[in-house]
Amino acid sequence: MSALRVGVLAYPGCFASEVYGVPDLLTMATHVSGPGRAGYEVAVISPRRHVTAAGNMPLAVAPVREVDVLIVPGFELAAGLDVAARLASLAPEIAAIRAHAATGNAVVSICVGAFLLAEAGLLERRRATTAWLLADELGRRCPETDVRPELLVVTDRGVTTTAAFSAMYDFALDLIRRHSGTRVARTTARVALVDDARSSQTPYVDVRLLPQPGNEFSRRVMRLLDQNLAARYDLAALAESFNVSTRTLLRRFADETGQSPLDYLQSSRVRRARYLLETTEQTVAAVSTAVGYKDPGTFAALFAKHTGQRPRDYRASFHRPTAGS
Repeated sequence: MSALRVGVLAYPGCFASEVYGVPDLLTMATHVSGPGRAGYEVAVISPRRHVTAAGNMPLAVAPVREVDVLIVPGFELAAGLDVAARLASLAPEIAAIRAHAATGNAVVSICVGAFLLAEAGLLERRRATTAWLLADELGRRCPETDVRPELLVVTDRGVTTTAAFSAMYDFALDLIRRHSGTRVARTTARVALVDDARSSQTPYVDVRLLPQPGNEFSRRVMRLLDQNLAARYDLAALAESFNVSTRTLLRRFADETGQSPLDYLQSSRVRRARYLLETTEQTVAAVSTAVGYKDPGTFAALFAKHTGQRPRDYRASFHRPTAGS
C-alpha cells in the first residue's frame, strides 16, 4: 500500500488549528505504525500565494495539487458575519474544491467547512453534518441536503463532513483505521489522549446558545413552563393561564416555534437534568424527581432520546466534582 496523499485547503480566515490538527494526528500515526509501513504525504495547499488564518496567523502554503483526500477546514464565524459574502470571497477555493471532487477522490470538511462544500454543490441530495450551532443555518442554505446535527462524522458517496473542531480527530482516527489498521488507530488515540469511542455530538449541545425562535406569546409560555419544570404537564391549565383554548395554544405555539409545548417542556427538563448531573452529587432518581419524573426509567429513556446517552453515562462523561469533594 502506498502513502496516502492528503491535502489541507488553507484559505483566508480559516482556523489554523483545523489546518494542522489532522496532519499532526497522521504524523503520530506514522510513528506508531513504525518503519516500512505506508504512511501519509500531507501538504497544506492553496490557490493563493499567501494565506493568513484567523487570528492574523500567516500560513505557509503550497500550490494546489492532486491528492487522494482533500480536507477543507472551517472558518471564523464572528457575530454578524455575512456568510454569503464570506463564501463569495472564497471563489478560488470553491473552484478548487469542485475540481478536486470531479476527479472522484475524497473530500472532507471540518466544522463549518461544510458551507464551502455546499457552495461547491457537493452536498445536494447528500447526508451531511456540521457544528450543531450552525446546523440549522446549513439546512436553510441547502434545503436539498439531509443535515444530521446529531452526528460527529457523516460520509455520503465520497463526501465527508464533520461536526465542530474536535470532530476532526474523530474523522482522522477513522481515516487512520481504514488506511493503517485498527491497532494503529487505537494506539494513536491513546498517545494523543483522544476519545476514539464517540459517536454523537448531541451530548454537547447547549440549546441556550441556539437562536431562539418564536414571538412574545411562545416566549411567555416557555417562561411559565421553565418556572414549573417539576409540575405535572396539564395542557388545559396551561391554556387557561393565557386565556386561550387548548387548540389555539397548540396552534400559536407551533406556528412560532415549530414544536409543541410538551416538546419544549421535555427539552427544558433534560437541559436542567444535564446541569444537575454535571454539577451536583444528586442521585439519578433525585434528578429525575427534580425535573418532574417520578419514574426514573421513563426519565432515563427520555434523557437518552435527547442526548444519546443514559443519565449515568452522561454523568460519567461530564460531571465535574465541586471544590473540596
